Order: sequence, then structure tokens, then C-alpha cells
Amino acid sequence: MNLFALFVDHVRAALDDLAREGALPAGLDAARVVVEPPRDASHGDLATNAAMVLSKDAGMKPRDLAEKLAAKLAALPDVARVDIAGPGFINIALAPAWWPRVLAAALEGGRDFGRSDLGAGVKMNVEYVSANPTGPMHVGHCRGAVFGDALANLLAFGGFDVTREYYINDAGAQVDVLARSAFLRYREALGEAITIPEGLYPGDYLVPVGKALVTKYGRTLLDRDEAEWLPLVKDVAIDAMMAMIRQDLATLDIHHDVFFSERTLHARKDGQPSIIDGMLATLRARDLVYEGRLQPPKGQPMEDWEDREQTLFRATQFGDDVDRPLMKSDGAYTYFAADIAYHKDKFDRGFTRMIDVWGADHGGYVKRMQAAVKAATDGAGSLDVELCQLVRLLRNGEPVKMSKRAGDFVTLRDVVDEVGRDAVRFMMLNRKNDAVLDFDLAKVIEQTRDNPVFYVQYAHARAASILRNAKLAYADLPSEASAFATADLSLLTDEGEIGLARLIANYPRIIEQAAAAREPHRLAFYLYDLASALHGQWNRGKDLPHLRFIIEDDRKSTYARLALVHAVALIIASGLGILGVGAPEEMR
Repeated sequence: MNLFALFVDHVRAALDDLAREGALPAGLDAARVVVEPPRDASHGDLATNAAMVLSKDAGMKPRDLAEKLAAKLAALPDVARVDIAGPGFINIALAPAWWPRVLAAALEGGRDFGRSDLGAGVKMNVEYVSANPTGPMHVGHCRGAVFGDALANLLAFGGFDVTREYYINDAGAQVDVLARSAFLRYREALGEAITIPEGLYPGDYLVPVGKALVTKYGRTLLDRDEAEWLPLVKDVAIDAMMAMIRQDLATLDIHHDVFFSERTLHARKDGQPSIIDGMLATLRARDLVYEGRLQPPKGQPMEDWEDREQTLFRATQFGDDVDRPLMKSDGAYTYFAADIAYHKDKFDRGFTRMIDVWGADHGGYVKRMQAAVKAATDGAGSLDVELCQLVRLLRNGEPVKMSKRAGDFVTLRDVVDEVGRDAVRFMMLNRKNDAVLDFDLAKVIEQTRDNPVFYVQYAHARAASILRNAKLAYADLPSEASAFATADLSLLTDEGEIGLARLIANYPRIIEQAAAAREPHRLAFYLYDLASALHGQWNRGKDLPHLRFIIEDDRKSTYARLALVHAVALIIASGLGILGVGAPEEMR
């Protein structure tokens, strides 16, 4: 049950009634009408902006339109009161009968309560992490990995058919550097003393790759020219790095459905054109590629600029600032050409909707990539890009030193090993993805209200403890949450109990809003509020015994309050599951 969506339908029905009666013009566009909780709970349970957003089209003052709408809404069953605030906001107070319905729906729905058909089964490709396969995952990758995974979970819960994808950047110059670095470790494994020059990867994680090369090739690579050994070493090194990356991601319980190799975009087999060749031919046929010259970027010295005729994509026709090169001076394709081909390949695989999760340093690349997707799919495909800002890793407020194993950064594995998967995932999602995040290793393991992951998980553990203790008082209580839907929920009349019911009613709306906005952090904030309300009601029961969840001589009240506890526990477990965080039954 989505209470807010239900009342959006009521508002739209009221507008239709007023149009049929001649009180409003027919065909008003209600797409901008929302129903949400009022900012001040004393104003009621629901608020709508309908009169404010429709007044201009209706040709009347917002308050006059609000009065007409309020009269219709006040006549609905179980609406206790409708008020008009300010220039025309409409506040609605619901009759107490609503909250038992909401709780019963949550208990019967279980972990699926709040699941939405917002996505209508549309295929959605979410590409995230996509770190270069040149070493272990570092803490900077961690945020994009967790955000992308939680976003994919959220979209799937919101009704999209989601595919999780990782793009392996295995065709660029960086993997040549990887191969040369691994070759040095190969020589080291054969007993040679080595010095790693600047520009190669110094981390100890390549030592096992060197040993693996010895096992596979013995000393034979030493007798070959670089042109011969480089592709052989590259294959072994990339496979080893991707195995390491998969293991790193698994520590966060992140698993992709598709690993797509960039090299497949360039491959030409049996004289057939590559995927990039095919993309280029498609764009040429639509006159979207031409041979021309570009002006040097503003502020760049002319002596640093190569003025030459080159193959260009007409990016400006699709909203970009300038047209973009597709080929380098040596005839090789640019990264941009490969990226266009890759996204066209996604579209050809049936994904009209695509989301890429990138680091904030790629912000300047967004507009051109969106222009390219629009062009390559003839306007039928769309690309959304979510940027993840930096993570500042601290311990008690001080920057954390680099990892010796990695060489020049702190690895994801080090962080997970120190504070645990749940703390990493929740804290990476406890701030909007485009804001810089301070991650303090000391604070995320504190058992205080200021540590949100602890506070939310503790709420679930507290709920489980209440339910266990209830069994001691009433041994015949059912274990299944759904069985409590038959309790007399009208007995829940305390303001704290109603407050929890209101929050439970808001869960389906939070899911849809967070999915539509691509903002998993909204769910993390919501769970903290729900946990806080449960802890608050528990504390009230310590001071006021008649408000306790378990009352040994009042089975009916206990049964109703346990129904509330079950509903809260189900939603916390559901929300934490979407975020990829555990919901413990006990905390030590």
C-alpha cells in the first residue's frame, strides 16, 4: 500500500470531478502534483501542492482552487480534516482507521512491502566500478562500487529489470604499463635484482603475477623481444588483476552480471569490421562523422596544438560544446570512439536506459557522452551519469597513511578488514554521492547514536530482542510477522505508536522517490529516522510502563504492539537489504 500514491489518485479524481462539473477546465496536467508528509506533523498526515501548481492553467488564484479541491477531499472516507495553509497548500489529517490498514499491509507484504512497479519492467543497465585492471581496488573505487550496487538494488526493488555491468578497460596504454611492471616482477621471480622505474606500478601485488609467469613460461620470455612478450604478459596480468578485483568486490558482497572487455570493441576477426568500425559506419551513414579541423582549446598555447584534419563526430548537434575527435594522429581510435561503440553495444543488447557511475574527475566527459548516446541510438537511448565525489579516509580525524602492499594508496580490502562490510557500505551511502565524504575508521565502529550504521542495526536487534522476550511472556505467540496482521491494531493510539505507523506508511514513497532521483542516501536517512523512532518509543516505555511493548497482563495490547515491532523490523531489514547491509538479530 502506497498511501501517498493513493492520495495522488484521489487528487486527480477530484480534479476530474471538478472539470465535469464545469468548475475547472478539462485536461489539466497533473504530472507535477505531489502528495507528501507535511513539514510539520501538527499540520496533518498528508500535504499536496495541487492548487499551487495548477492555478495558472486553471485561471484562478491558488487559494480559490484549493478550496474547491479541499471540499472534494474532505468528503473521502476516513479523512478527518482538510485545511488550507498559506497561499494554497492543502493539508489532510487522516482518521485513526488508516494506521491499522497500513500496518496490516506491511505485515502481510513482509520484505516486499514497498516494492514498486515504477520501472514497469524496463531494462536498465547500471555500469559501475569499471576500475582499470591495473591493481587492487582502492578506497576511492569503494564509494562508486557501493553506490552503484545499492542503486542497482534500489532500481530493481523499484520495478526495473536491472543488469549490473563492469567495463574492463583492457585496451589502453595503462595495461601496457601493467604488463611491463609485471615483466619486471617476472625477472625478479627468476632471481634478478630489479629496480622499478618511475611510471611503472611499484605495488607488491604484482609479485604473484611474476611467479605465475615463471610457472607458465619458465625463462623463455627473456629470449623474446617486447613485441612478443608484451601481449603474453598482458593477458596473464589482466586475468590476475580481474581475479583480484572480483575478490575485492566480493568482500563488499558486490557481484556483476556482465564483465565487458574493451578489447572486444577493437577486435577484427576473419576480416570482419570491429564493433567500433561498425559504429563509425553507422554514424557516417547519417552524416554525423566528417573530416575537419578543430580550433585549439581556449588558453592552450598554439605551440602545443596539432592543427590537422581529423575524423570528427558532430557532437554539437546533440548539445555538446564542440565536435569531438574519433581517431588519433596514428590512426588508432580515441577513447571516446570506443566509449561510443560500447554504449551503442549496450543499446543493441536491449538497454534503452543506461546509468554510468563515474568518479567526479570525469564530470567534464558527461555532456559529450550523453550527446554520443543520443546520436548512436538515433535518440532512442538515454544515458544518465552519476558522479561520486572523493572519499577522505581518516582515523580520529587524521588522514590515513598509504598501504605498503598497494604502493601508493589505501586498498578497499584494508578498509573492509578493519571496520567490516556493513560499516563501509552504510557510511558510503550516508551522504549524497556528489558530496565529498569523510570516512573516519574510528568513528564508524563506535556504538553510539552518532554512528548511523550501529544505530540502525541496533534498532533491528532491539526489535528482535523484544520479540524474543515476548515469547517468554506469551509462549504461544506466532513467529511469522504476517500472523500479527490480525491483531486489534486500533489499540495503537499513543502518539509514539502513531508516529511509527506514519513512518512505515512513508516507506513505499521513499523507495519510489529514491529510485526516481537515483539517490540511495535517502533510504539511509529514512532508516535512521525509523530507528530513532523505535528507540524513542522503547525509552518512553522505560519511563511509562503502560507504553511498554510487552505488558504481561494485557495480551491484546501486547499483540498489537508486537505487530508494530514486527513491521518496523521488516522495513529496517528490507531497507538495509537494498543498501547491502546486514540486519543482525543480536549485537555484541
